[in-house]
Amino acid sequence: MIQIQWLLPPQPLTSSLHHHRRSLLFSSRRRSLPPKPSSTLTFSNVSTKYFGFRVCNCVNSESITEESNEVVKVRAYPFHEIEQRWQKFWDENRTFRTPDDDELDTSKPKFYVLDMFPYPSGAGLHVGHPLGYTATDILARFKRMQGFNVLHPMGWDAFGLPAEQYAIETGTHPKITTIKNIDRFRTQLKSLGFSFDWEREISTTEPDYYKWTQWIFLQLLKRGLAYQAEVPVNWCPALGTVLANEEVVDGVSERGGHPVIRKLIVYDQ
Repeated sequence: MIQIQWLLPPQPLTSSLHHHRRSLLFSSRRRSLPPKPSSTLTFSNVSTKYFGFRVCNCVNSESITEESNEVVKVRAYPFHEIEQRWQKFWDENRTFRTPDDDELDTSKPKFYVLDMFPYPSGAGLHVGHPLGYTATDILARFKRMQGFNVLHPMGWDAFGLPAEQYAIETGTHPKITTIKNIDRFRTQLKSLGFSFDWEREISTTEPDYYKWTQWIFLQLLKRGLAYQAEVPVNWCPALGTVLANEEVVDGVSERGGHPVIRKLIVYDQ
């Protein structure tokens, strides 16, 4: 016989003739769920749909004559079917797109949800990324349901020491590896179902972006809000750069373990 193993604890049973099913109340509609495995159960058919995925109607094992040792695991939530289907729908219908000015409903209040842009390393996402993005995504969805015009973009903070060092070690231009890593991060973030407006994606490696950060700095410099000075810094001779305090651990660089010294950096006027 075909045994069914549930991946999550079952709910209380309701009875309907010789079929034993669980029931769930959802959006004021009662949907059928498969039975509690109080005894060995077998498939009677696998055609029933529950929230877009297949489940089985089951009957008592004594009513089945065909024997089998196959064990079938039934997922309580088949994300591999539901998630991909809806993510495709969101993408094709631009569900989370923020309207442009000429099509914006100005009677609605505005709400801006900005996440910290990740550095797209070759290792891909780590658990800390979705940890923070889940919270902001809940807020963005909540505000949309409240009638706000929500701007919820994603981007990449892709300049930094890791990209530079990887280029030196492998001889690969940083642009090549950065674009490849961004593609991987984007795929991973989309698979998590976050409601980002991907048409407003930003990358700090693009000249069209960083020309404005450079312009802002020049305006600060002209107005005396930025200046040159001799200051003690964390200098790493092996990496040939200055490190932030958090990049130095026990007197060595966090990346590579190279010695770090404190020294004055003198800028030419």
